[in-house]
Amino acid sequence: MENIDLTKGKKNIDDVYKSLDFSEIKTKYTDDATKYAFDVLEGRQVAGQFMKLAAFRHLRDLQRQGQADFPFIYDAEAVRKIMIFASLTPDVDTGEPVKLMGWQKYIMGQLFGWKTITGGVRFTKSLISVGRAQGKTMIAAIIMCYTFLIDSIGSTNQDYLVASINWKQTSKLLGYLKTMLRKIIEVEPFRSLAKQSQLMIQNDQIIMKKYNNVIRAISFESGQFDSFHFNTAIVDEVGELKDRAKTSKILSGQIKIPNRRYIQISTSYPDPKVPFYDDQKMMEKSMKQDYKRDSDTYLCLVWAQDDLNEADKPETWAKSNPLLNLESQKDDLLKGLIDKRDSDLLAGTIGDFQTKNLNMWLNEKENRYLDLKDIENSIINEEDFNIDGRDVYIGFDASQYSDDTALAFVFPYLDHDETEKYFVYQHSFIPTSRTQQNIEIKENQDGIPYRNEAKKGFAEISRTIGGDIDFSEVYNWLLDFVEVHELNVQVFLYDPWRTKVFIEKLEKQNNWLLEPVRQGTKSLDEPTSFFRHEMQNGNIKMYDDKILQAAMINAVTLVDNNGIKIDKNRVTEKIDAMDAIINCFYEAMLHFENLSHMENDDPFRGWKNDDINEFFMNYKF
Repeated sequence: MENIDLTKGKKNIDDVYKSLDFSEIKTKYTDDATKYAFDVLEGRQVAGQFMKLAAFRHLRDLQRQGQADFPFIYDAEAVRKIMIFASLTPDVDTGEPVKLMGWQKYIMGQLFGWKTITGGVRFTKSLISVGRAQGKTMIAAIIMCYTFLIDSIGSTNQDYLVASINWKQTSKLLGYLKTMLRKIIEVEPFRSLAKQSQLMIQNDQIIMKKYNNVIRAISFESGQFDSFHFNTAIVDEVGELKDRAKTSKILSGQIKIPNRRYIQISTSYPDPKVPFYDDQKMMEKSMKQDYKRDSDTYLCLVWAQDDLNEADKPETWAKSNPLLNLESQKDDLLKGLIDKRDSDLLAGTIGDFQTKNLNMWLNEKENRYLDLKDIENSIINEEDFNIDGRDVYIGFDASQYSDDTALAFVFPYLDHDETEKYFVYQHSFIPTSRTQQNIEIKENQDGIPYRNEAKKGFAEISRTIGGDIDFSEVYNWLLDFVEVHELNVQVFLYDPWRTKVFIEKLEKQNNWLLEPVRQGTKSLDEPTSFFRHEMQNGNIKMYDDKILQAAMINAVTLVDNNGIKIDKNRVTEKIDAMDAIINCFYEAMLHFENLSHMENDDPFRGWKNDDINEFFMNYKF
């Protein structure tokens, strides 16, 4: 099969789909889930880019069955069974059998149709996201009813989990599930199954007494997950969880379960510094890199708008609100959504509508420095920019207390069309002195996966006994980095606070130009405004660095009579990498103008020692 990578060049999913031949798949697979995938990609179903990627993934996976590196099969008979079960499931509000729409059938088909070649569960981890009031609870209840009643046949001592952010949300999900189960077991063959298994619907759990299979309701507030090994775990509204501490307990308990399912369901939330958002971005990249097999057991289905401007285009809202495709509900639902949008516009809270109803992640702080979409658009693959041998401006922000110490690097360059652009890079040094020398506590406190970023080369975690920053390590790392990548240092810019020894050492042992940058708005207004302008215009690029992205999201704008600078709302929000980058731009913004804030007529500015020595050795007077 052709290797397809939608992260490169200007390829888009629509053109790539049209260039490939899926006629054999269309003839062979006529199940409802596969039909939905074709409807999405052929324009019969209004869908955003995320769902187009998910549909494309499904069709490509159907093609790659039987390949040595793809040990999965699609079981159309299993899809038929879940569809039959769902059709017998009563709507808890009306009592009438549920009539699943195409998008709901697609969820069921993906979860239960795809299997390992030995018949086990393929998607052991799933992420499902859709706008508010789209029936997420009903979908979760059907999935749990099926796994508990049907998939559990022949099994004993199995635990199942329904969980949400607090007990109120958890009990709502459990209540819906109990109501659905009561109605299901009124009809055969489920009445006999319930009687045979001694099914009991209790206050905070549902149990098959004969087999000791139990659905447990546990909120994230209580977090009592340690002693269980859940066969299926459905967690709701996980977009509000700030870290993975509690979900990791569920996942670690599932390791011993061969056919485990961990299903997380949520809408978007205002704060994107959460694992649910990180997983969405990770899976988006994975689905675009179709040839890779890194995430073959992770299902990602996201119904969301593609652009914030679509708030003014109700005809596109079915991307995030798929119930709009149901004729019996379309008019009322659309009217309600328009009313919500208009009232939020009048109140100045349109972000609430965009987040909850259009299912879009925002950096929704009133004084935010950067928009999330601009940050996302700046990320490029590591192979798309090589820093070696380039001019560079280096910025330095030394840590205080629990803050990180950050070195920033700004590389001005001309794009293929001669557009002036800037590549930004950072390397942080992470203290643990204020978190009991425990990096996990530090990660949970700051909301940044430091250990993972350290593996990627974006950070060093303190190895000192007290967990503080060793500035000799910072110094040596900096010199090694410049030497290895043969960088042409233009200026080293720094916040003079607590850097006297470091700067004196740098000044004595190197011939770099060193420039202190005052940290008031009068000095930082221009570089702060310049950087934001360049971000908005797509002229800033960076690697997929979570530390830098967190700093950009955390940064807010502080305004006084002299201008603006960046700040943070809470002590635990880290912006050190952005502070260092703004220091860089004090000079880097003048790079293409051949100007400088420094009064310096040194003709050898930016030259390396070796180059200066060679010049004088070869110069003839």
